[in-house]
Amino acid sequence: MEISKSDLLQEMRSQLHEMSPFQAVRTQDVKNVAGMDFSHAMAQAIGHVNQLQANSKDLATRLDMGDTTVTLSDTVIAREKASVAFSATMEVRNKFVEAYQSIMNMPV
Repeated sequence: MEISKSDLLQEMRSQLHEMSPFQAVRTQDVKNVAGMDFSHAMAQAIGHVNQLQANSKDLATRLDMGDTTVTLSDTVIAREKASVAFSATMEVRNKFVEAYQSIMNMPV
């Protein structure tokens, strides 16, 4: 019995996927990710940060008004989540601007 190269490669790939703790990425998933542009991803991130900040503000207001269902720890955690999300979004923006400036300064 002779084994062809393609059969051997296919067998190796199937064994690799069985051994791997992560599932194989399907090409369809990759196409969907590649179709997402930066502006859409950034808009989603900004929307998420805005939602976290609004939630933080709401919890702080409710705590100030004496709402007994809101604890100080919940308010502080929400504020820190909003702060970390905002900082991370700003870092991504800064890196993008830096990369853009680097590309624009390249000689043609």
